[in-house]
Amino acid sequence: MMRASEIPGLAALAEDADAFLIDQFGTIHDGERPYPGAIEALRAIRAAGKRIILLSNSGRRARNNNARLDAMGFTPDCYDASLCSGEIGWAALHEAPLPCCLQSRCRVLLLARDPALDILDGFDIEPVNDIEDADLIMLAGSQTDRYGYDALWAKIRPGIARGIPLVCTNPDRLMLAGGTLHPGAGTLAEAYRDAGGFVRWYGKPHPKLYQAAFALLPGVPRARIFGVGDSIEHDIAGAAARGCASVLVRTGIIAGLDDAALEAEMIRFASRPTAVMARFGW
Repeated sequence: MMRASEIPGLAALAEDADAFLIDQFGTIHDGERPYPGAIEALRAIRAAGKRIILLSNSGRRARNNNARLDAMGFTPDCYDASLCSGEIGWAALHEAPLPCCLQSRCRVLLLARDPALDILDGFDIEPVNDIEDADLIMLAGSQTDRYGYDALWAKIRPGIARGIPLVCTNPDRLMLAGGTLHPGAGTLAEAYRDAGGFVRWYGKPHPKLYQAAFALLPGVPRARIFGVGDSIEHDIAGAAARGCASVLVRTGIIAGLDDAALEAEMIRFASRPTAVMARFGW
């Protein structure tokens, strides 16, 4: 694979790009506050006539995600649209519910960053705390920073033998919390799948989130759409699989990787970005 070019900001791609699919956590904010210059950069991109779709693996519904963005200063004038995996998963489950659950009263074990069940609004559900009582596991976020990976894995692992399906609306395998990397919801879902459990995925790099984004960009050639983010596995590989170009931002989960480690990640996921920049900016 060819070496990615290093650019100071997205303005270097102005002649080649019509739209940007921009990741949130680790790219434009740290979960609590914007990265320096990120808000101004988003507005500059739009002022240059480029379309922006914020594309997030947030496992929650859109209204929750958008409220969090607004609270951090990412007001609607910063982007054209915001899409998150939780909203896409919610809509997809309404269109094609899982077998034997979500069609009638369903007992749901939810793992998320907070206890809200908006991801299952509109379904006839009963929240439960123990896997022995569950018909479905909904994995919308990771709490490994609070409880540890082993404790959460032990909580859901018995569901495999019972044939309980798992829906993962946040495929991120790594999560940055308090400046430290922890296993993400995607790591738990991956372990469940590898041990023989049934998993349905929503979010990057899986296709449904990208399909929703492309529907908002009619007529724009895929090659002129750039995925931008801090994850090679999700943002870069996801964009490449859809025929898009990409930009890797060296913040978020890859902030601590040197050039050799970054190269190893590109080889691991057989994906290389079109360009790399030190931080998000125009």
